[in-house]
Amino acid sequence: MPKIKLATKSPRIDMTPMVDLFTLLLTFFILTATFRPQEAAPVDTPFSVSETPMMDNNVMTVLITKGNKIFFNVDNGPDTILKFRPKILAEMGKRYNIEFTDDELRKFEKSGAGFGVSIQDMKAYLDARTADEKKVFEKGIPIDSADNQLALWILFARQVNPAVRTMIKGDAEVEFPVVKKVLDILQEKNVNRFNLITNLEKIQVTEAKTE
Repeated sequence: MPKIKLATKSPRIDMTPMVDLFTLLLTFFILTATFRPQEAAPVDTPFSVSETPMMDNNVMTVLITKGNKIFFNVDNGPDTILKFRPKILAEMGKRYNIEFTDDELRKFEKSGAGFGVSIQDMKAYLDARTADEKKVFEKGIPIDSADNQLALWILFARQVNPAVRTMIKGDAEVEFPVVKKVLDILQEKNVNRFNLITNLEKIQVTEAKTE
C-alpha cells in the first residue's frame, strides 16, 4: 500500500501576547515617568572636567542668571505622594501671612519649574497663563538683608525634606559679589556641602600627554 503523506505546515508564532505585554509596559512607563522641568531662565554654565551626574530627586537648586537674578527650584522628592513643593510654599505663605488656595498649591506642585519671583507676587505668578505673563514677575528672589527670601526658601525646603541636597547653577558671567552672597546665605543656614552644575569640558588627549 502507498504511504499516506501528511501535509506539512509552516510553524506559526502568535505575537499577540507579546504585543499586549509591550503595550502594557510602555503605558506603565509613560504614566509613572517624571520629566525634567524646563529651566526657569537661560544659564550659560562654566566648563569643568567633573563627570558626577545630577541627582534626579531630593534636590533644591539655586540658579543665578546673567542679569544677577536669583531663581530657586525644589522637587517633590522621590515620590510625588510626599508633596514637598506645596508644603514648602505653604510654609512661606505662613511666614508672610499669605494664604494660598488648594488650587494655587496644586499649580505650584505640578509646574515643577524654577521660579524667580518674590513671595508677594507668587499668587499673580501662579495665576498667569502664558510664559510672557509670568516673565513680568520674574524679577529675581530677594536676597537683601531687609527681606532675604532665598534664605527662607532654603530653610523651609530643608525643614520639609531633611534629605534635600543643594545644587548651584550660575551663569559664567555672573558677578562674584552675587555668588558670594548666595554662598554666605547657604552657610548661614548650615548648608556647607553643595554641588556646582557645569558643562563637561572636552579634553583632547595628545600623544605628548600620554608619554
